[in-house]
Amino acid sequence: MSIAACIEHTNLKPEATPGDIRQLCQEARTYGFAAVCVNSSYVELAKQELAGTSCLVTSVVGFPLGAMASKAKAMETAEAVASGADEIDMVLAIGRAKAADWEYVYQDIRLVVLSAASRPVKVILETGLLTDEEKVKACQAAVEAGAAYVKTSTGFGHGGATVHDVALMKRAVDGSAKIKASGGIHDYASARQLVEAGADRLGASAGIAIVQGELHDGE
Repeated sequence: MSIAACIEHTNLKPEATPGDIRQLCQEARTYGFAAVCVNSSYVELAKQELAGTSCLVTSVVGFPLGAMASKAKAMETAEAVASGADEIDMVLAIGRAKAADWEYVYQDIRLVVLSAASRPVKVILETGLLTDEEKVKACQAAVEAGAAYVKTSTGFGHGGATVHDVALMKRAVDGSAKIKASGGIHDYASARQLVEAGADRLGASAGIAIVQGELHDGE
């Protein structure tokens, strides 16, 4: 299977224009990416641009800090779903995880899962801010709350996806959720290492470079 089928082609920049999102979607069509990942205000546009394709639209929620009220995350989720989002990537309540308030973390995720109306929810841990023990506990909370994936990073915080974290998260979920690696994935070699470590999806703005790297590697 081509690595393109694992990639969520991403543009979450605050300065992204409608034209940028149209280009993102056109590139996703051309290269056969699994999904595009956009901010919630662009879900409807992306859905229109990808009509008639199998490419999914992922919306981020509570992005990039994760520190807003749970009800605000739930409302953004409901709006994204109403606009056509196929999947939701929410940011963990990172400060609550650091404070070991795991009941809050669980309820925060659970409210988004319920608001997603059966759409898969991915929980962004922002692994660069967590200890390994916190990463494991966050994965467990996500699974208990009904999340479909755990995800490494926003790409806007400290650090990005690492083989160590993907493997750790894979063990922590123990088959009860999938893994999305994101943050700092710029080339095919690093993308392949993350997939081999257990990543099911890759979130990347460098999707084209990754696919071209695979083609070059195949030669």
